Amino acid sequence: MRDQYRATPARRSRIIAPKYTKEESMAREKMSSIDTAWLRMDRPSNLMQILGVMVFDKPLDLERLRKTLQIRMVDRYPRFRQRVTSSLTSTYWEDDAEFDIRNHVRPVALPGIGDLEALKAHVADLASEPLNPNRPLWEMQVISTPSGVNAMAVRIHHCIADGIALIGVILSLTDEHPDAPIGLPHPPKPKAHIEPEDEDQFWWKVFSPATEAWLNSLAVGSKLWFGYLDLLMNPGKAVSHARMGAAFASELAKLAMMPDDSHTRFKGKAGIAKAVAWSDPLPLPTIKAVGKVLGCSINDLLLASVAGALRSYLQEKGDPVDGIEIRAMVPVNLRPAGQAAKLGNHFGLVALELPVGLENPLERLYETRQRMAALKHSYQAAVAFALLGVAGMAPKIVQQEALDLLANKASAVMTNVPGPQNPLFLAGVNISQLMVWVPQSGNIGMGVSILSYNGNVQFGLITDHKHCPDPEHIISRFAGEFEKLMWLVLMEPWDRLSDPQDVEQHIKAELGEN
Repeated sequence: MRDQYRATPARRSRIIAPKYTKEESMAREKMSSIDTAWLRMDRPSNLMQILGVMVFDKPLDLERLRKTLQIRMVDRYPRFRQRVTSSLTSTYWEDDAEFDIRNHVRPVALPGIGDLEALKAHVADLASEPLNPNRPLWEMQVISTPSGVNAMAVRIHHCIADGIALIGVILSLTDEHPDAPIGLPHPPKPKAHIEPEDEDQFWWKVFSPATEAWLNSLAVGSKLWFGYLDLLMNPGKAVSHARMGAAFASELAKLAMMPDDSHTRFKGKAGIAKAVAWSDPLPLPTIKAVGKVLGCSINDLLLASVAGALRSYLQEKGDPVDGIEIRAMVPVNLRPAGQAAKLGNHFGLVALELPVGLENPLERLYETRQRMAALKHSYQAAVAFALLGVAGMAPKIVQQEALDLLANKASAVMTNVPGPQNPLFLAGVNISQLMVWVPQSGNIGMGVSILSYNGNVQFGLITDHKHCPDPEHIISRFAGEFEKLMWLVLMEPWDRLSDPQDVEQHIKAELGEN
């Protein structure tokens, strides 16, 4: 049954918090400016909900699951039993006196036999279905079908926390053994596949050393906001903002004057309906081995594969691809060390341009590597973090200008999260697959997620149905694009792989092509 809060466009557009007097609001906890910005960002076409799917080997025990969530999540993190309220001037977290976990963790039936395609269609519908604004803004739906699909769909509003924090919350619900006790203390944290000396760092880690100390000394306030507005109206005055720090002002100017990326079928005014797809897992050790030979990180290989899949899809549709650049906004973790479990939003954004216009897969990979290296020394993430903070304090019309600036310059949001590399159990049942999507803002109509778990990497894709109704035709190409690089490593002399043009000419010669 569809949620009643999907009924009207007004309810689709944003969370409408109940109004309270000043006296009534004094006992409530005020929401941070950044979390407020994410609360206000809801639109009918893009709801600010982090969406996840877990697939299991067998059906979940609903009552055991509810007990686990009550003890490990609701009792531990007050946000999950608090609803959003507001006064005339501020937004607050307030305990829900009628909280009942049965309203948030409930069984849901799929139509027909409930096969995998029905599950994907249901998840797509959830992406455009608002959460109940009169309750804490999260929900978990337990699904078990006659066709053997056993899954759980998770929706959590972005104002509660960002994706990095919520992955930690979800993992805290799991165990390494099926017969682990329900209550605390939690089992030892699963080890990730990344060692401290490993150079194949995922991007949410690589930016922290460059920005953390600097962020601690940055005073984000009204001066920064008005300086930003002045820069938007007078880009040539970037030099006058040197008092904010040369690096910061430079990145601010770049962001303000950054042109929109290439116009493709993925751009345009977003609609309400969404479509989702996810890939079969790819073995992480194979990806890592290919990267070692080519001198590229895991990220470089995965991103180049995404670029290649998008190019192939556009070619199939008869669209131009030469010289095309598709820009993705990439969340970057800015949490200080030791605060990974803290809720709230503590991340910035960087703009990564995927070299979709390059045909040669090796050339595309090396160009991706070069662009990622440049971003590691960028202050873009810190700039975006600061803008989101002051946007949450600004009037809504001013906030929208800032958020649209970020959103209109990109065609996608892309996340890459390293998960545990051992099998996990939730309420005693093995998790076979795990996918998470962060929301898209403004008119961005595509979200790409890359998540590693249990020795594999999985791609997920969510698209605007109006512009891309068949994301499965993109997701099915990811593995093939990686395999092109793998076969080059297997078939070509390694000393030749550093020159993409030489490899291309050699292959054409072997095939007898001119």
